[in-house]
Amino acid sequence: MSDAAQPSAAEVRAAAEALKEALDRHLDAVERRAAGGAGAAADAEVFNAFNELAAAGEVYDEMLYEVHDEVTPFEVPATDGRAEYDGPEEPETLSVYIRRDYTVSEPRRLLAQAERVADLDPESVDEDEAVGVGAGHSLHAAIGVLFGEFEPDEIATRHAEFGLEEGDATTWVAAGEDATEPGEWLPAPFENVDPERVICRFDISEAFDEDDLDSL
Repeated sequence: MSDAAQPSAAEVRAAAEALKEALDRHLDAVERRAAGGAGAAADAEVFNAFNELAAAGEVYDEMLYEVHDEVTPFEVPATDGRAEYDGPEEPETLSVYIRRDYTVSEPRRLLAQAERVADLDPESVDEDEAVGVGAGHSLHAAIGVLFGEFEPDEIATRHAEFGLEEGDATTWVAAGEDATEPGEWLPAPFENVDPERVICRFDISEAFDEDDLDSL
């Protein structure tokens, strides 16, 4: 922002209130989905609330710095930090790349949850996986059962229930070339990600906290 456009203290306060409201909307959307609203509509609601929260956070952070020379402890990178966007100004197609890492922190809990799924809905589980889970030995089979039964976003929300601990996570939204044919990119879905076509990127990592500590 230029000096002429510098916000007032009242505008900083208004940005903080907008951020609080965005937090509430995001939490409401997440809770509605967790309470039984799983599906495309619920996922879209959470995704939109997430983007609104990120935008509100950026506005507040910028105003806080301009007026009070202070920053927030939150970081939502807008790009990958290595390549400037070189895609179309008005993209007609989008690709969303998501990676979430987990550690199996409680194997017994994971096995128990998978066995519960196999018992409640045997037809949804492959016969070989059901045998492995029922025997209580195969984490490989149990993971297949859980990720086959639950949407990845639901597992992200309920990871502790499944004996998983969150690691780093990232979401990239990239401009596409042309609409693809069904099944065209499935053999290698993440092979040709072009950093210069990434419109926005959102990272979650404890590394941000470590960097903050190192700078003190």
